[in-house]
Amino acid sequence: MASIAHNPLLEPWTKPFEAPPFAAIKPEHFAPAFDAAFKAHNAAIDAIACSTAAPTFANTIEAMERAGEVLAKPSAVFWNLCSSHTSDELQALERDWSPKFAAHYTGITTHAALFKRIAALFANKDQLGQQGLGAEQLRVLEKTHQSFVRAGAQLEGEARERYKALSQTRAKLTTQFGQNVLADEKTYTLALRSEADLAGLPQFVLDAASGAAGERGHSGANGAYVITLSRSLIEPFLTFSTRRDLREQAWKAWAARGENAGATDNRPIIRELVRLRIEIANLLGHKTYADYALDDSMAKTPARVRELLDRVWPPAVKRAHDELAKLQAMVAKEGDDQNIEPWDWRYYAEKVRAAEFDLDEAEIKSYLPLERMIEAAFYTATQLFGVTFQERADVPVYHPDVRVFEVNYAQGGTIGLFYADYFARPSKRSGAWMSAFRRQHKLTGDTRPIIVNVLNFAKGAAGEPMLLSFDDARTLFHEFGHALHGLLSDVTYPSLAGTAVVRDFVELPSQLFEHWLGTPEILTRFARHAKTGAPMPEALMAKLQAARTFNQGYETVSFLGSAIVDLDFHTLATTENAVENLDPLALEAATLARIGMPKAIGMRHRSTHFQHIFSGGYSAGYYSYLWSEVLDADAFAAFEETGNVFDPATADKLKRYVYSAGGTRDEDEAYTLFRGRLPTVDGLLKKRGLAG
Repeated sequence: MASIAHNPLLEPWTKPFEAPPFAAIKPEHFAPAFDAAFKAHNAAIDAIACSTAAPTFANTIEAMERAGEVLAKPSAVFWNLCSSHTSDELQALERDWSPKFAAHYTGITTHAALFKRIAALFANKDQLGQQGLGAEQLRVLEKTHQSFVRAGAQLEGEARERYKALSQTRAKLTTQFGQNVLADEKTYTLALRSEADLAGLPQFVLDAASGAAGERGHSGANGAYVITLSRSLIEPFLTFSTRRDLREQAWKAWAARGENAGATDNRPIIRELVRLRIEIANLLGHKTYADYALDDSMAKTPARVRELLDRVWPPAVKRAHDELAKLQAMVAKEGDDQNIEPWDWRYYAEKVRAAEFDLDEAEIKSYLPLERMIEAAFYTATQLFGVTFQERADVPVYHPDVRVFEVNYAQGGTIGLFYADYFARPSKRSGAWMSAFRRQHKLTGDTRPIIVNVLNFAKGAAGEPMLLSFDDARTLFHEFGHALHGLLSDVTYPSLAGTAVVRDFVELPSQLFEHWLGTPEILTRFARHAKTGAPMPEALMAKLQAARTFNQGYETVSFLGSAIVDLDFHTLATTENAVENLDPLALEAATLARIGMPKAIGMRHRSTHFQHIFSGGYSAGYYSYLWSEVLDADAFAAFEETGNVFDPATADKLKRYVYSAGGTRDEDEAYTLFRGRLPTVDGLLKKRGLAG
């Protein structure tokens, strides 16, 4: 075991911005660091809880916020590495420590003496406000009390002990679920062994498949190209490969992640997670887990979520059937007679798009090199919020692909660090996300945030510019919107910093930021040919704008299928359903049959690899992307109404009430302060081309 005396996780960090010294951190450092941090954290909590002084905001709530920082440093490094650059050693530690972390935090939230002090302050909050407690202080008091209640603080006796046990089991299962998905993704490759196997694939797909082959250790004539289950590789393969048999193989492997019999089968994990989540909800006074989860959201109830999904489903499925008819017509035009299957949709949709809009994906990508899109995202942030980005080569990174940028205000003043990790690799889980190595706060000095974006773009050929699809570029903008939410945070208390908002509001800053990618102001300046530097022709830009809502029936239905399945899993109740015998795939199939899911459209995330809800924080909350889209469509309209997509006054309100505010206000209030009112679903339907 590593010596605590020489453990970099427990020593002061002397790198620029006090960034983590990744080269010095080894897997064996984590266990002793956690042991020491748990001990220190528990000692601080006990000192607060057992104090003989009457509870005050300073000696209870503020002291708790300070106490939490001792564990923040090692845990942030650990959990980020487990997702973005894991190893067998880290995965073993993750399996061991995830239930220990759950036990640690549950021990705090069920600490009776501690909660007694919090409850006393909460009961007296109106008087405290009259006595001078500020708005942010009252908010952190309210959120602390709420989080303790939601985490079992009011439970007693056997119920409290049962809750603790369930929390540990839940942590263990969610960890295993994610590791199983990663294992299935790491072990699968579809080798393209002949010229016939490569039929239809444009050069950018061949470059990515060649790069994946090298990364997976394949070489020679029989392994020069492989398709992996990275979304940025498999989706273009499904779009361009003329080999229907290979498309079917790839799609079925993609859809079956977590469903394969054996050690990585996620079906029993889903069954147990659903069962224990219901029990947790019941212990906390809720009928279903969705009732519990949504109580802390803008939506508030499963009924309101259903209302949104039911409003969008009919126009979306109607549009999808219209799109399917066009795809079948294309099949017939080419002299074939097969019915469209899920592995056919992208292939024929690309043909229809090319025919209707004269668009060539390879041509579009040539104008969207990664470097220019990074510049575009930075420029957008500069225009909106007055921030600048300077790359730093002297800041440690956890993988050679990772880049680091210092972020400052143009008029002076340091903001923090931004880490960018763009490329897929076997040690990284799939998807794209934002996280933090350190959150902003002012409680113990002016603590600057260290924010990371992690994506999974398939690398191209060595020495060639990395080209993005428009969807890839939109993902880059999306995650950078999250990053700005963390970077621009300007709050006092760590628990309210950055993205510490309810789940169906957290996607607003990210989805809103996507809008600027498609504006002429950005495309004209940054969409330039990777080889010649020539700007994207106006005619091509016009075609892109004309095709903006193309295939949105498919995209919306694919998303809604997953969102409705999520809600169905989490509105189960033990008094109504035999959860112990739950067949996850049968529930999934029954849900899709009930709503009339077109057979030709696959769910965006099938249950067995649905990490958002079974390994992440979106349980009963996958709908939130759609809820936030109601907000982002309306929010961008605020800029359009001014005639300037970078309108300074609107941008200032957006920064003040959304990007910088963290969780300091109720989310309805925050949005209303920005926009003057709450939005309706009409803007979303218009944005997706589903209105009328």
